[in-house]
Amino acid sequence: MNNLLKQFIPRPIRSTIRKIYYLILDTSDFLFAQKDELIPPRRKTFVGDGDFKKIGENFLRYFIELGALKPNDRVLDVGCGIGRMAIPLTKYLNQMGSYEGFDIIPDEINWCKENISTKYPNFHFQLADIFNKNYNPKGKLNANGYKFPYEDESFDFVFLTSVFTHMLPKDVDHYLSEIARVIKRNKRCLLTFFLLNKESYKLINIKKSSLNFKYEFGNYKTIDPNIPEIAISYDESFIIDLIKKNGLKIIKPIYYGSWCGREDFLSFQDIIIVSKE
Repeated sequence: MNNLLKQFIPRPIRSTIRKIYYLILDTSDFLFAQKDELIPPRRKTFVGDGDFKKIGENFLRYFIELGALKPNDRVLDVGCGIGRMAIPLTKYLNQMGSYEGFDIIPDEINWCKENISTKYPNFHFQLADIFNKNYNPKGKLNANGYKFPYEDESFDFVFLTSVFTHMLPKDVDHYLSEIARVIKRNKRCLLTFFLLNKESYKLINIKKSSLNFKYEFGNYKTIDPNIPEIAISYDESFIIDLIKKNGLKIIKPIYYGSWCGREDFLSFQDIIIVSKE
């Protein structure tokens, strides 16, 4: 369904068709009681292809195995969306642990507050009215000047999934500085990217990639020059330098993803684990 829509139908019409399609599925779920109450309606989940619940569960495993997440940790989810990562964490974090998440889309934050926070009082969500040409074009704040609303060194684990893949370089730089500020020393952060390196360039050139990053702007490429935030890939060396610049250290290896057509991969996007030096 999604691939056909992308290939043959203009974006505005795709959005309408998608809403109708998922409204029908949501109605079926409701009538036949097939839906987990902690899973949002499909018409509200604008997080890309893939199984909402399974992806969240997979990342919980990455958080534990790669990020050294513990049940009593204080966790920050930057770009929490409609709770895809928060929902599995409700079953893992104990009463000593806590979760904070923020996002730029009001409807998604409201759903999380009404459906997650009411059941799990140690899970908190808040809106950050940040401008993004694709996701929040009426936002009042600039990402490159936004201060995360948390105290210095207040988190044991921080993660950003599919956030830097929609942000411009100066915004990525600033967010890395804020991550370094709010995370405790020797604790870990999980980041996802579309990284451009020798292997991914080769696969893109031979049309193996699921994303056609053909518009170049210095250290990054996009699939749409008019709205670059739809999907952004970065030169790997540029990202490594930004991470180091902001006082963070990469915990090797980098876990490369399948997005560019790799046969050996961990997830869809590339995953980097960092800690504060």
